[in-house]
Amino acid sequence: MENEQAVLALAALAQGTRMEAFRTLMKHEPEGLAAGDLARLLEVPQNTLSAHLSILARAGLVVSERRSRSIVYRAEITALQAVIVFMLQDCCGGRPEFCAPVIEQLSACCTPINRKAKERSRL
Repeated sequence: MENEQAVLALAALAQGTRMEAFRTLMKHEPEGLAAGDLARLLEVPQNTLSAHLSILARAGLVVSERRSRSIVYRAEITALQAVIVFMLQDCCGGRPEFCAPVIEQLSACCTPINRKAKERSRL
């Protein structure tokens, strides 16, 4: 990943509504969400959300697909992964203790056991 692409992605996420839209789309992977449903969930006018989604799409963080009469948006998980790796790749500088806390936190929240527990708690 180039600096310019990382800056574009981080700038797109550096706004409250866009950050919440992206996080909500991440929660609805791989199905995605129709634009109207996303607007209702975020309690944002559809035209405002459309502008935010355009910025996220230009940054490569979301993709859209027409399904019948709806436009469904999905998070581009690989783009987020690339930004995270770009940011953390050289953070250690030969000192893994700098990144270890981040890796531990991600490991704890991303284990299959915790995902199943979260799904049960939603029911």
